[in-house]
Amino acid sequence: MAFKKAVKGTILAGGGALATVLGLSQFAHYRRKQMTLAYVEAAECISEPVNREPPSREAQLLTLQNTSEFDVLVIGGGATGCGCALDAVTRGLKTALVERDDFSSGTSSRSTKLIHGGVRYLQKAIMKLDIEQYRMVKEALHERANLLEIAPHLSAPLPIMLPIYKWWQLPYYWVGIKLYDLVAGSNCLRGSYVLSKSRALEHFPMLQKDKLVGAIVYYDGQHNDARMNLAIALTAARYGAATANYMEVLSLLKKTDPETGKQRVSGVRCKDVLTGQEFDVRAKCVINATGPFTDTVRKMDDKNATAICQPSAGVHIVMPGYYSPENMGLLDPATSDGRVIFFLPWQKMTIAGTTDTPTDVTHHPIPSEEDINFILNEVRNYLSCDVEVRRGDVLAAWSGIRPLVTDPKSADTQSISRNHVVDISESGLITIAGGKWTTYRSMAEDTIDAAIKEHNLKAGPSRTVGLFLQGGKDWSPTLYIRLVQDYGLESEVAQHLATTYGDKAFEVAKMASVTGKRWPIVGVRLVSEFPYIEAEVKYGIKEYACTAVDMISRRTRLAFLNVQAAEEALPRIVELMGRELNWDDYKKQEELETARKFLYYEMGYKSRSEQLTDRSEISLLPSDIDRYKKRFHKFDADQKGFITIVDVQRVLESINVQMDENTLHEILNEVDLNKNGQVELNEFLQLMSAIQKGRVSGSRLAILMKTAEENLDRRVPIPVDRSCGGL
Repeated sequence: MAFKKAVKGTILAGGGALATVLGLSQFAHYRRKQMTLAYVEAAECISEPVNREPPSREAQLLTLQNTSEFDVLVIGGGATGCGCALDAVTRGLKTALVERDDFSSGTSSRSTKLIHGGVRYLQKAIMKLDIEQYRMVKEALHERANLLEIAPHLSAPLPIMLPIYKWWQLPYYWVGIKLYDLVAGSNCLRGSYVLSKSRALEHFPMLQKDKLVGAIVYYDGQHNDARMNLAIALTAARYGAATANYMEVLSLLKKTDPETGKQRVSGVRCKDVLTGQEFDVRAKCVINATGPFTDTVRKMDDKNATAICQPSAGVHIVMPGYYSPENMGLLDPATSDGRVIFFLPWQKMTIAGTTDTPTDVTHHPIPSEEDINFILNEVRNYLSCDVEVRRGDVLAAWSGIRPLVTDPKSADTQSISRNHVVDISESGLITIAGGKWTTYRSMAEDTIDAAIKEHNLKAGPSRTVGLFLQGGKDWSPTLYIRLVQDYGLESEVAQHLATTYGDKAFEVAKMASVTGKRWPIVGVRLVSEFPYIEAEVKYGIKEYACTAVDMISRRTRLAFLNVQAAEEALPRIVELMGRELNWDDYKKQEELETARKFLYYEMGYKSRSEQLTDRSEISLLPSDIDRYKKRFHKFDADQKGFITIVDVQRVLESINVQMDENTLHEILNEVDLNKNGQVELNEFLQLMSAIQKGRVSGSRLAILMKTAEENLDRRVPIPVDRSCGGL
């Protein structure tokens, strides 16, 4: 730590001279390199992980049961909880962590995917002369740099454009963004810059060009949030922490302090959610890091405890990748109601959000149609009129509950800072509340510092600055090439594995199945349009995945990218998991139903499916109705008023198109609103009306029927005299 501070001080002291000699870009590279060296030196103070691989969940449960007393027991497996476990165990403390659901199953997997200091918080700090907001931004910018260093495979800098539509805004926002760079200091990723109107449109062609003056581009970080959370948990497990998901805390254990005579928290009574087994876990110190459920645990300690968290729901939507450039995000600094909207490329899709609405705490937050439409309307304001922003293009949507720290003087949640609070109850329960994803490490450090002081634990200072997370140490940008060359993986799949698992990608590749094709040699995909492969399901079980929901949402990110693709992959995922975990048919069916319910309610499938129902109106012009009726009757040759699989097969055969019966059944079922095994004319017109309104997109039946009609119309009969006269 001393070495790191010395190096950093030297860089800051001599920065001006070096910048003059080397030039700004070379100096920035030199500065980042020096910081990396400092981080490595700090990490060398820590012994190597005690486990080459994380122990199995079963082994972790035995450790929890058989350890007489831990130094630290963390409740909560989100980013902050796992950060606390990693901080504690790397200080040499005997550490345990329990999580009611899966690691990152709550707020930590439902973020905007940014690692940032918070431009809007800096604005508030300056406008209100709020020193606390300023300190939070500065701390977050330091943590941003650290996170990009310790998990380079899961994170990367991202340029974000701030479009300017009024001349007076240009100097106003330019000063603000430059201050953001200045506050970052040596941790600045890259300097912000101004773009002319034409250059802005080159970088972001979809942008609304009318009245556009120019744009300002600044840099923040972006990451794969659930995988980052999991990497923290796995790293803690490798260093010796007993971590277990699906362990619910039923109550807090207490004992009388012989010196004071007061009751002190001494552990928890917990239950294995998967088996129902209950047992006690004892610890000198218990840490409450449960995010939105902070007050639930505090009331286990003291039923009269006052609430310190005010939950706020943030909804995000995912749209196709063509809505944004691959390497440029967009910030709307002032929406119609004063909120901030980000519009970002992520995992080759486009993510837009977020809202900020007071909410009740629940384990299963649901994105509302109102919030989805609010985001879409804001996006429309910034995109060109050539780009039709359609409700049907929302491929997934989710709501995350932010655990904001309550300010009693605040009238609404938007003005509440995400500063964190470390609270110590009379019985010694340590609670960490508030904060933000980016600052999870410093929050954990503050929490463990408080725990050591309160409970007289024997430990030194935090050692997590510069400590590589699982997969990060030997990762390089060209690692994927070795995967292609050594294993015969597709380039897209290899890149995905490298940026998801880092240097552990080779272990996944070793598990990959042979495709039976000339190329790729190995790597059978779960769904054709995404690079996730079957081997990831097997490897995901080693990463403590216990359910199909774990696999589609947090080991892979399919549920967050496309709910229909996730549903399509589910049967195969359940089959593979069942084989590894010895599930019987009843358990497999239960997993399928639970995962489909998760997609339907929590990932926006319900809102998507409600865009076309048997109650949907038909709002078409008479000419459109006639046109669509003619198209329908090309399939309904018998004028029955409905079409079946047989009708579609007949037309496809006439134009030499082959399609298997199961696929056809799926295609018709999407439009069979009353589920009677056939698509009626009225249902087809409802579909076409919904498509025209933009509520539905990508309908396979609509595209198939249109293509078939065009092929049939092109088949003009050949006259007899043109065919050599016949016989």
